[in-house]
Amino acid sequence: MVAITEDLPPQRRFSLATAIRRNPTITFGAVLLFLLIAVAIVGPSFVGDPLKIAPVNRLRPPSERWWFGTDQFGRDLFTRTVYGSRVSLIVGLSVAAISSVLGLALGLACGYFRAIDGFVMRIMDGVMAIPSILLAIALITLTRPGLGIVIVAIVIPEVPRIVRVVRAVVLGIRAQPYIESAIAGGTRHIKLLWRHVLPNTLAPLIVQATYVCASAMLIEASLSFLGAGVPPEVPSWGNIIAQGRTFFQIAPWSILIPGGFLALTVLAVNLLGDGLRDRLDPRLARRL
Repeated sequence: MVAITEDLPPQRRFSLATAIRRNPTITFGAVLLFLLIAVAIVGPSFVGDPLKIAPVNRLRPPSERWWFGTDQFGRDLFTRTVYGSRVSLIVGLSVAAISSVLGLALGLACGYFRAIDGFVMRIMDGVMAIPSILLAIALITLTRPGLGIVIVAIVIPEVPRIVRVVRAVVLGIRAQPYIESAIAGGTRHIKLLWRHVLPNTLAPLIVQATYVCASAMLIEASLSFLGAGVPPEVPSWGNIIAQGRTFFQIAPWSILIPGGFLALTVLAVNLLGDGLRDRLDPRLARRL
């Protein structure tokens, strides 16, 4: 007897390596994001002190000595931009990971166990009704500013987005006849969740996590720009832009360069998410 899996066309089996090779969007986004992560990890070991002040070199334009120029205190913007990449990527990846884990657990519970669905989803709706930045500012205001507090403040408004996506997928799977038959046959709920429901939620979860990562980096930059994010002594693309906005007319590089890196990083994450969505969605994958 021939196994069922052998009758399936090879292109229907998802492989991340194959997806990256065949889809230029995934390839470009993945390569660009990998380079930015490599700069964030390795870069600080090869640059100087981002807090070193040299007033004699203040507001110098980009040159061979100062690749990205200097700010109003004479600090090297290249060094500060490299260090700032760590903050943005740590926040983005941490928020995406934590939100995905919490959202997956709550989404599975709400979609599968209808008894708790209404109560939990009303809480999620209430959290989503509050603008993310305002909620993050309120939470940060009640505590001391810091990277950990920023991550927690961004995770809270992002979790409901994951919950709604996972719950929608689980509701569709829960209504399938084979699930109802398995429940009637006495199969344990934990086994059904682990073997049949959870695997089908991973594809939309991964795609949604990339968008959460990009959103978290933008929120962190906005909070730092407003002075409610990481402390001023910690280089962040947001507070670098905030400190340079006063001198934009005479030193536009102090805003354009860190802003460009922020936009490039968000673009890389969004391209990766769009490519994975096109590849993981069966309706779109048939066209590739």
